[in-house]
Amino acid sequence: MAEKRQGAWFGFGFCGFGQALGSGNGQHAVHSPEPLHAADDVCQVSASWSYTALVTRGGRVELSGSVSCAADGCRDVWASEGLLVVQRNKSGSGTELQAWVPGSALQGEPLWVQNLASGAKAQGEDEPGSEPRMGTLPLLPCARAYMTPQPPFCQPLAPELRVRQLQLGAEHALLLCEAGQVFSWGGGRHGQLGHGSLEAELEPRLLEALQGLRMAEVAAGGWHSVCVSETGDIYIWGWNESGQLALPTRSGTEKKTVREEATELNDDGLRGEEAALADVGAPAHFIAIQPFPALLDLPLGSDAVKASCGSRHTAVVTRKYGQLGHKDSTSSDQPCRVEYFVERQLEVRAVTCGPWNTYVYAVERENI
Repeated sequence: MAEKRQGAWFGFGFCGFGQALGSGNGQHAVHSPEPLHAADDVCQVSASWSYTALVTRGGRVELSGSVSCAADGCRDVWASEGLLVVQRNKSGSGTELQAWVPGSALQGEPLWVQNLASGAKAQGEDEPGSEPRMGTLPLLPCARAYMTPQPPFCQPLAPELRVRQLQLGAEHALLLCEAGQVFSWGGGRHGQLGHGSLEAELEPRLLEALQGLRMAEVAAGGWHSVCVSETGDIYIWGWNESGQLALPTRSGTEKKTVREEATELNDDGLRGEEAALADVGAPAHFIAIQPFPALLDLPLGSDAVKASCGSRHTAVVTRKYGQLGHKDSTSSDQPCRVEYFVERQLEVRAVTCGPWNTYVYAVERENI
């Protein structure tokens, strides 16, 4: 039997609130990947704008950034600015979902609690090997409801959808069903729903442009969307203000550092809609909004296996090399490989984006 390779989490990007992101050292941003503290003990990461939640293999959730605390007995976690959701063991037996105000530091009484059926667990939990745990939240383990940052916090889903994955953006939701089809709903003024218009959808609507193509994974950014097909193709659509769709963008010629861009953001880590709507009038050779899914050509003909979206950036893990995305602190509308992992003979297995940072799980590459 092949020996399991030990992996570790790395982080890079914005860390202005002191959230765990490599060494940090009081910097506003980490420009190159750095291993997280106790990186080999971390099995799950969920990042919001001002804080990050880490879950260890022992079930301990650790918050860093604008909120700093820890609690035991955690099976899954989902971090957002308005709500922190954890799945925790109950005293005795069973588990429960708890929704907290992030600033509460998991002290006092949660805003909302729901008991879960015995045996409900996070995806990948208790499975052998060194793979990271990828939780289901904000989709509940029953796959019949999902969490939102606004009351009533728990929203039901139609049982006929047979949900495999659900992702939330700033104003929209993406759903992947067991048949590999994609549904979207919510706000659409930046083309993030992929239906060809800028209209909102109140209920899950099938993405007709992708009908007949089986998708393996979906990811929702601030106002853009990505999905990975079972054959390794990337489809991407929505707002392209910072080149997050890898399509020509005006901001690609007006490069700014992370510090300069951060001064334009509110406490949710998202810029005002006025700026987004102003981009609709961009010159024809720039693409400000892509309302239909566009097939993305990755460098060297690479096949994708995973993707994740931040507020205005996208990260992709490829099948052949296990590399992804960006390196420096300027905006770009071209996919760029992160050389850090190549140089250190590391194979990327998972990626998760916060609004303005990126976390990567990698293992040592096998010698062939």
